[in-house]
Amino acid sequence: MASAGLWRLRRPLAAAFSSAAAAGAGRPSPPEKLTVRRQAEGVRNIILNNPRKRNALSLSMLQCLREDLLHDVKSKDLRVIVISAEGPVFCSGHDLKELSSEDDVKYHSQVFEICAEQVMTLIQKLPVPVIAKVNGLATAAGCQLVASCDIAVASEKSQFATPGVNIGLFCSTPGVALGRSLPRKVALEMLFTGQPLSAQEALMHGLVSKVVPEDKLEEETMKISQKICESSKSILALGKATFYRQMAQDLDTAYKMTTQVMVDNLTLRDGQEGIEAFIQKRKPVWSHSQDEKK
Repeated sequence: MASAGLWRLRRPLAAAFSSAAAAGAGRPSPPEKLTVRRQAEGVRNIILNNPRKRNALSLSMLQCLREDLLHDVKSKDLRVIVISAEGPVFCSGHDLKELSSEDDVKYHSQVFEICAEQVMTLIQKLPVPVIAKVNGLATAAGCQLVASCDIAVASEKSQFATPGVNIGLFCSTPGVALGRSLPRKVALEMLFTGQPLSAQEALMHGLVSKVVPEDKLEEETMKISQKICESSKSILALGKATFYRQMAQDLDTAYKMTTQVMVDNLTLRDGQEGIEAFIQKRKPVWSHSQDEKK
């Protein structure tokens, strides 16, 4: 049986699946598929595919993205997710036409709640790493999407901005992700002025992990993805959940919690397999299972 500590770390994903079922109840399916999902050798590519509308996070786009993120997410064949986009704009944020006075407050609330609670926070609850592959402009909620991913690789031409203040709609929800990815003063300058960060500035301040020439973007992203695929899915899932949980804790609590997780990790089949393989000087044979070693 899994320890209570491991169960607590698994609960967010279970809750995400429950909310997915609830969110889908009584709601019509998106009228068109605005994303493309492909998967091969453990890597799932999700492509925002509405360049005509600058890949705006309309309600339909958010629903498509959530569906692609959750699809068969517990499968051992899924090891990493990469989010990219067609066209020169990675994502322009919310579709402002959906936020006009023609729609009521209830609809506006639905858009923001689905974006924040069922997409952005979901990314960090998934049991696999999620990589943003950015080749262009990411603004407002599009910038939020990049900041919410576990890893972000950007081309040299990419830019990042939260320009809502300039049209009278302050980027409050993007500010949540930015404030947890960037130094406070850098995040606030972006939010107060709407001025973009270059790819190199985003790298310097920690919004993205790597910046590469445009013609190397796919290669670099795949290099990271393939390296992730070499590890045990169950161990990565445990590590990811633990990392985000301890970030919200004070230092003493974080060390107490992670100490117990290290002990629990040793009870897992892949935890013991990895150590035995190292001692025996061989490659580990992962089960990708959360089962404990008998």
